This record gives sequence, C-alpha cells and structure tokens, in this order.
Amino acid sequence: MDFNNLHYYVPTPRALEPKVIKRDLIVYGATPAGITAAMQAKRMGLTVVIAEFGSHIGGMTASGLGASDCGAKEAIGGLSREFFRELGKYYNTDEQWTFEPKAAKYVFEKWLKDHEIEVLFNQHLERVNKESSRIREIMMKDGTAYKGDFFIDCSYEGDLMAKSGVTYFVGRESNATYKETYNGIQFGHPHHQFKKWIDPYLKPEDPSSGVLPGITETAHETLGYQGMGDDLIQAYNFRICLTNNPDNRVPFPKPPSYAPERYTLLLRYIHAGVWDAMNLHIRLPNGKTDLNNYGGFSTDNIGMNREWPDGSYETRERIFQDHFTYNLGMLYFLANDEQVPKQIRDEVSEWGLARDEFEGTGHWPHQLYIREARRMIADYVMTDHNCLGNKIVEDSIGLASYQMDSHHCRRVIIDGRVYNEGDVEVPISPYPISYRSLRPKAEECTNLLVPVCLSSSHIAYGSIRMEPVFMILGQSAGAAAALAHQQKTPIQEVPYDSLKKELLSHGQVLQWDDSIEDDPVLRMKSTFGKT
Repeated sequence: MDFNNLHYYVPTPRALEPKVIKRDLIVYGATPAGITAAMQAKRMGLTVVIAEFGSHIGGMTASGLGASDCGAKEAIGGLSREFFRELGKYYNTDEQWTFEPKAAKYVFEKWLKDHEIEVLFNQHLERVNKESSRIREIMMKDGTAYKGDFFIDCSYEGDLMAKSGVTYFVGRESNATYKETYNGIQFGHPHHQFKKWIDPYLKPEDPSSGVLPGITETAHETLGYQGMGDDLIQAYNFRICLTNNPDNRVPFPKPPSYAPERYTLLLRYIHAGVWDAMNLHIRLPNGKTDLNNYGGFSTDNIGMNREWPDGSYETRERIFQDHFTYNLGMLYFLANDEQVPKQIRDEVSEWGLARDEFEGTGHWPHQLYIREARRMIADYVMTDHNCLGNKIVEDSIGLASYQMDSHHCRRVIIDGRVYNEGDVEVPISPYPISYRSLRPKAEECTNLLVPVCLSSSHIAYGSIRMEPVFMILGQSAGAAAALAHQQKTPIQEVPYDSLKKELLSHGQVLQWDDSIEDDPVLRMKSTFGKT
C-alpha cells in the first residue's frame, strides 16, 4: 500500500518568480466553510481566490465524515442545505444526509467550477503584513503573495487569525472564566468510558513497572478538579471510510512504524469482556461506512494532540503521522494479532479500506479530524449560556443545533485504574450564533473574518464545530465581507440589518421556531453518531 502522498505538510521550494495575486477577497482554506464563503462573496460580485494549505478541497466533509451530525435539520439553510440537496441529485433523491467522501468531493468541485473560483494548493502561510489594523497581504513559504481588501480564515487551526495578531485561546477555560457549567475538567460523565476496571501498568498491579502506552497523566496531583481550566483540547482521529464489499475492499495493511504494544490497553479491555471499539460504524451509501470513535479505547488518539494548535508545520506533520499510524495500526492489530480473540479478528477482517476512495493517498482519508484548535477571543464569546438558551443573541448569522459535545482530552489513572477524562454530551435546542463572534476586535483587525475558529468557549465550540454549521458560518462571513467591500467599511461596522436582509434572501435560517421542536415529524433530528 502506497502512503507516500499521505501528509499534512510537504515543504515546497520557493518559486523563482513568486506570484502576486490580487482579489477583493482572499479566503484561506478550501474547507467547506472556505468554499461557501467564496461562493457567497462571488455571488455578490466580489473577485475571490482560495489559498489552500494542502492539496485537497472539502476538509473533513470530503475526507470520511460522511455521517455529518446535523442536529435539527430544519435549522440548516442556505448553501449548507443546498449541499445536501446537491447530494440528493447525486444519489437520485431529494436530500441526502449520509454520503460517500467522493460524493462530497464531487459537489464541492462542481460548485467551484460553476462559480469559477480558483483554488491554489500547497499554500503554506508564512507571515501576514498589516498596515495599522488592516491586513495588506499574506505571504506563503513559496513566495506567493495574496493582496486583498478582505480576508476570511477558514482553516481548522486559525493560522491566518493567529499570524494577524488576533487574540485567541487554546484549551479548556475554567467554568469560572465565563460562569459556565460544562467547561474545564470534567469527571463523572458516563460516555466513552472504560466499563471495567483495567490495570494501567506494564506489569499489572506494579506502578514501578511504568504505564501502558496511551495513558497521558499518572500522578494524582495532576488530576485537577471539576471545572478547572487547562490547555487541553478534545481528541483527534481520522473518520475512516470502510467497506465489507469484497469487490471493493482493501485489507488493512500494516502501517509504517507499527507498534502492537500501543494496543495492550485495548487488548486488556477485550479480555475483560468488552468489545465495542468499532461500535460507531455508521452506514453510508454503496456498502461503505464512516468509522468514528466509540467506547473506552477506540480511534481517538487521546491526549496526543496538545502541540497541534500552536505547533510548527513540522510538528503537525509528526502528529498527523502518529495519528495515522495509531488509527490504521489499531485496525491491523484487531484483524491480525493472534492475541485478539479469533471471533473479533474474523469480524474486523470482514472490513477494509474502500478501493474507490482516496485513491491518491492509499485509500486513507487525507484530512485529520481537527475537532478543536485555536479559538478567537472577540467582542462576543459564545458560551454554554447560548447553547442552553440562557442568553439569546440579536445579531444571528446562523443556527447551531447539535449537542454540546466534547471528546475526551486525556487518559489518566485514578486509584489504580484507567479513566478517560473530558467527554461531555449535553442536549440543547437550536440557538443563534452572533456575528460579533466571527469578527476580531476592531483594534486588532478590521478586514478579517473567522468563521471556523470563531470566538467561543471550549464547550460551546463543541456544539458549534459541526461541518454543516461551518458551511453556514462561511456563507455568512462571505456575505459580510461583500457588504463591507460594497460599503467601504470595516468588518465591525457592517450594519446588522443589512447583513440579516442579505442572509435571509439567500436562505439562511437565523431564528428557531420552537413549534418545530415540539413536533416529532417536523423536528427531523439527526440520528447519526457522536461526531
């Protein structure tokens, strides 16, 4: 199996004659948010280009996340809803809410072609040049310069935001920071927890022997307390497209740097009588699935992403490869290691990578699932008060409707047993997202919008961070940039009434009708797995 093209970062040489690209709007990141931002701005008359860090479009939506958690589908409007209708055309139905990666790629490519939006790949941001509080140009490592009147950072990491000098936060705020309930360290939540007492030590019951791989903190004094803030973020994984169709199935290959001892903890869990690591295996069309994390030990590489948000490109490449090796290695281990019960080996071996997906990267998804990285601190910070309906903003630019959802942030030892910490799952009703949470403070930058790494606490971001919502926020950011360009005004001075009128005219849903939630037929809640 050839994984030579599977990378987060491949350095590119500096061009002998670097390009200078001038547009009304520069979008950084060909994620779903970046694509909808560019489309909306183009529809409103702006010239647009997308600079993409990697070599693929569509972010997670086109990289295995085919069972995208939507919350209340009636809260999804605009281009985000149009995306699922385009998928419906692809599958010859009205709307399609689960989809193959190549189907998502097809829709995004069609959109970009129809709107004549250029995407430049392997654009590795090096620096941002500003005049006062305005970005003048952004420079790439290959020498390419992008000059624009407005910029939108649609990367999962918020790199353009950070290099522009905008204030941001990484980690979990304490509950005291914004007087929240579900932020910070979280003990006691029952989901994706070890159901049996699993010994954490290399030699059972012998702490002096050291701890098993995958345990990130061991000393009692590091555990902290409920609601305490720290610098941790929820775990990453790959959303893996599998199939059990023998004609399309590629057996799990042994990954580079395979180390079976990484799965000793999983093996002990299996021998304790629990086999659930592949339970969240959601069916997609044409005999494929979207494999996600489930249970005490699964695809989440818990605690191994701490350096990602502020890490160098080389650091992120190392973390990317470690997550790839961990995820593929787990599948190979379960299918082949003779320590695994034969019944489980046989069950896992029925599955494999889909031969007709990700053909350029060894049939493995190219995008690591960056569930959380940097988060901007703007004039308004979305918190669990918004998610719970205790605060309602009056400058809505779209709705979020998925539960407050954090994956575990670390795996620790408590009283001699393994314990996962950080998972939160709290149901909510749809709620509006503030325009102020997409724009930096005026003194920091007046021509930048940030719809992905927006201004939000850790736990509120756990609800907002869904790909359909990113498409909504990207479109709204594109509309705001277009209005600011037309009116020759800073982003912060776009009249909300004008923005609201524009968004409604393009089908955005800005307020939630409570009567929908009371009607089980109209509600149409997503039943897909935890994202």
